[in-house]
Amino acid sequence: MTAEIVSSADHKMDIAFQHAREEFAAIRTGRAHPAMFSKLSADYYGSPTPIQQLVSFQVPEARTILITPYDRGSLAAIERAIRDSDLGVNPSNDGNTIRCVLPTLTEERRREYTKLAKHKAEEGRVAVRNTRRHANEQLHKALKDKEVSEDDVSRAEKQLDQVTKKHIDAIEELLKHKETELMDL
Repeated sequence: MTAEIVSSADHKMDIAFQHAREEFAAIRTGRAHPAMFSKLSADYYGSPTPIQQLVSFQVPEARTILITPYDRGSLAAIERAIRDSDLGVNPSNDGNTIRCVLPTLTEERRREYTKLAKHKAEEGRVAVRNTRRHANEQLHKALKDKEVSEDDVSRAEKQLDQVTKKHIDAIEELLKHKETELMDL
């Protein structure tokens, strides 16, 4: 039973780590990449639809991204969604594709993005710690109900701490990489 609790917590922590990774990918650096648009949605025939489901992306240069909609009728809505976003890009429409040229990041903007990355990392660490706390509560409830022994709970808590440390270290590594990427451009 303790192994199931630890395994479940490990799985939930993996999910929290993957979410943190996606959040980091959405933070804009000086390079163009499709993940920047992962949080955007456009009004497509009356319903908000994620942009990544409506278009294909091409990156011909490091700071330029070409967005080609599958349905040309959605071009204006996609362009409006990009313009209204907080990405800081000004899309240009040629009738078939949308071209987004990313401006170079100022020092102030880099610091803002670094601060945002630290905030996203803290959210990930909190999610991992909450999962650990919930698993510990399950372990102590099982002990109280005399379903497991104190030795089993002690061993499971040590395993849980190792799993937690592994995931928090992975989030820290993501943060360190993102900070380096932001400041070294």
